[in-house]
Amino acid sequence: MKPIRPLPTGTILKPLAPRPCHRPNCLRVNPQQCRTFLLRPRRSSHRAFESLNVNRMRTESHEYYVRRRAFLMFGAISGFVGFCCTSYLLYQKLREPKKFDSGLPKKLDPFSNEAGSTRKTMIHDGDGTELVPTGNSTVPTFPRILDVAVGAEGGQEKVNGVEYTLVGLGVRTVSFLGIQVYLVGYYIATQDIAAIQSRLIKEINPIATTLVSTEKDELRKALLDPERGEKLWNDILREVRPRSLFRVVPTRDTDFHHLRDGFVRAITARSQGNSRDYGDEAFGEAMKEFRSLFNRGKVPKGRELLLIRDAAGQLTITFDDGKTGMGTIGRVSDERISRLLWLNYLAGSKVASEPARKNIVEGIMEFVERPVGTVATQVL
Repeated sequence: MKPIRPLPTGTILKPLAPRPCHRPNCLRVNPQQCRTFLLRPRRSSHRAFESLNVNRMRTESHEYYVRRRAFLMFGAISGFVGFCCTSYLLYQKLREPKKFDSGLPKKLDPFSNEAGSTRKTMIHDGDGTELVPTGNSTVPTFPRILDVAVGAEGGQEKVNGVEYTLVGLGVRTVSFLGIQVYLVGYYIATQDIAAIQSRLIKEINPIATTLVSTEKDELRKALLDPERGEKLWNDILREVRPRSLFRVVPTRDTDFHHLRDGFVRAITARSQGNSRDYGDEAFGEAMKEFRSLFNRGKVPKGRELLLIRDAAGQLTITFDDGKTGMGTIGRVSDERISRLLWLNYLAGSKVASEPARKNIVEGIMEFVERPVGTVATQVL
């Protein structure tokens, strides 16, 4: 048995200190954070009502229903407007004349270019009547042929009437705004086309029976020239005296007094300064008679007014009032009245309708490019 060794005297016994814990912080447990596995954490019951704002919810709900009602109202109005527009466009499309020639342009103008030549655009209605488009929505077409039986003396047939062929047409505008007043078309009696053909061709080439391209250009310039064109048309109306008429159809509601004022101003402007031809008392009486024919009421848009000049130069005015049909308003026997009124559309430095004057000139070009006498045969 070994003897017990005594401890060294200089050694001091130290108390045992606990070892530091090297476990991660995530494993340390806070008693206040300790939760059981199955029990949900307790929350204060008053916090659910702190975030609840009844007034805000009411405002948001109201704004939502206001927006919803506005969108529904907008959709209903848009649908109704679309339905009305579609119905109107369909109605207008059904009213348009049918085009039997598939080669016609989509935009219906009075004239179209074919193989380098200008030709009238022809369309047909349901009855097969030949029409010429005007390019105007209120008065979309003019008939190519008019049969007029007014029963006037001095060259007008009394039984079957006179057949007139459309030469050209255009719109009459007023003021700098270009307000459209009426559409006007110039017609010549079919049987008198040969006489005016011959006179116009002889103006350019005395020995020709038809005009070639360069000669047509020369005649076109002559007709559009203010002085030369007025002299040429004045000679035709005085010497050749072809039976002709102007068809006037208002594009807006007007009255006879407005039409009369325009006609009288035109006649007066062309007669002033020429007292030798228009300064006699008979011309003044004829002007008074002409004014008295227009002492009437309204002229609704779309109604037809005809200014007819017969072989003697007598002016006959007829009007379709929509009730009793076409009726004669009156006549003026002095041929100077109708001649000056015709020049107001055909020639001069200032005409009533520049589009109509240019359109009429293009119609004349159709006549002179054919042999004399063949136009009437083709029309018939």
